[in-house]
Amino acid sequence: MSKGFFNVPIARNEPIKSYIPGSQERVELKAKLSELRSIEVDIPMIIGGEEVRTEKKVRIAPPHEHKHTLGYYFQGDGSHVKMAIDAALAAKERWASLAWQHRAAIFLKAADLLTGPYRAKINAATMLGQSKNAFQAEIDSACELADFLRFGVQVMSQIYDIQPQSAPSMWNYNEYRPLEGFVYALTPFNFTSIAGNLPCAPALMGNVCVWKPSKTAVYSAHVIMEILMEAGLPDGVINLIFASGPAAADVVLKHPDFAGIHFTGSTGVFNSVWKTIGENINTYKTYPRIVGETGGKDFIFADPTANTKALAVAIVRGSFEYQGQKCSAASRVYVPKSIWAETWSYVEADLKDLKMGPPEDFTNFVNAVIDEDSFDKLAGFIDGARKSPDAEVIAGGNCDKSTGYFIEPTVILAKKPDYITMTEELFGPVVTIFVYDDEKLDETLDILDKTSAYALTGAIFSQCRYSLDKMTKRLANCAGNFYINDKPTGAVVGQQPFGGSRASGTNDKAGSIFNLLRWVSVRTIKETFNPAQNYLYPNFLPENE
Repeated sequence: MSKGFFNVPIARNEPIKSYIPGSQERVELKAKLSELRSIEVDIPMIIGGEEVRTEKKVRIAPPHEHKHTLGYYFQGDGSHVKMAIDAALAAKERWASLAWQHRAAIFLKAADLLTGPYRAKINAATMLGQSKNAFQAEIDSACELADFLRFGVQVMSQIYDIQPQSAPSMWNYNEYRPLEGFVYALTPFNFTSIAGNLPCAPALMGNVCVWKPSKTAVYSAHVIMEILMEAGLPDGVINLIFASGPAAADVVLKHPDFAGIHFTGSTGVFNSVWKTIGENINTYKTYPRIVGETGGKDFIFADPTANTKALAVAIVRGSFEYQGQKCSAASRVYVPKSIWAETWSYVEADLKDLKMGPPEDFTNFVNAVIDEDSFDKLAGFIDGARKSPDAEVIAGGNCDKSTGYFIEPTVILAKKPDYITMTEELFGPVVTIFVYDDEKLDETLDILDKTSAYALTGAIFSQCRYSLDKMTKRLANCAGNFYINDKPTGAVVGQQPFGGSRASGTNDKAGSIFNLLRWVSVRTIKETFNPAQNYLYPNFLPENE
């Protein structure tokens, strides 16, 4: 039982290490990369705190060197999904009744383990398993995940502090209960931090979870689970499974105790999940919470007054960091004709210096795309642009999967604003630019708004405050995260809560109070100290005669 009002440690964003030549963190990370490359790791599922192996072993290879074996994980099926649900429900009562400060302590300890003794390991696992360079791994798997955990604890305490007023002779208070059932966390490959946050956020609020990571991010998920267990997370609170999406969905979405899904992935999968939940709605004990962040067709829009150097840097960084495999990556750019030549000269110069290769070489800005399916899809779009009369490949475009899945940073110049690469999500190092006539700025803003079903991130560039005001208002519904004179990527926990609407998701803003409130069910309690002794209200009394 809690015997005090506890102040949690003030959350601060984890400082990003530089990894410059000669730094201690660079030496440690290179050593860890060498160590993990020298072994073949064995990765079981973790169900009810126990390691679970099957007869089906699946090989893990770096996307940038697909002939190298990092290890193997054990593929499960529907029976293992059911086992994970049973383990979660068995752990539920004890976890939900644990005093909140103990839950807080577990995740605060996990954050310190993550940024301390496990920092090199989580970064190396992300670099090797998901082909991220050192800086991208650091800001993601170490810093952002730690931020999610620490700010999550702080937000949890703020939620518990939201209490109603009380009238004389009574006391009203809110009790923030976990959901009635289990939460299913379905997580992506592109951000280790998101993969860790999606099961941890509901668990922090007292829920139990079944966690299915992407098959291309099993390695880093395994390290996250190792950290959580060392931090003292009780058995069964989070259960890590490796099953196919359809096999897991067939069990999870039909279970009467399914209480919610925390999702990041494709719009198609999310739509399918939502539809299935609707079809099974009479099965569930409660209405499930559906929280999801999906895709984006994220934009940069410049007006004629834009700083061309800053615009160019935003295009290069926003489009090609982590091979454009960020939900927020710049994918379509609108530049006025009057500044196009100057802007392109800066972009072209940067692209000539930009290096591509394996992440173990710390000088490589761009690494491999995640797998062969992604490579083939992107190569097809690039080939289509080369052949189309409505587009021109003006930079990059070379693709090679002989050693790893490498696609050179590619810039497509669209001759019309509805060319396919201006409208469809590509999720790779390909950006399409449309050059518009200066006098058609308003018309082009309308085109931008109507071009895509997504509304995740977007950026505008201008040196004119009136123009910034106009564009911000005009594009109000085009992006859940909106940037002025900056690239449309790089949201920081506690600073820019992340999420979008339209086809980009439910906009519940990961890492914020808006998200954590989704994982509780409020019970309002009223206690009356001096209860009524007469059923009649004063107006029923007779007139004095």
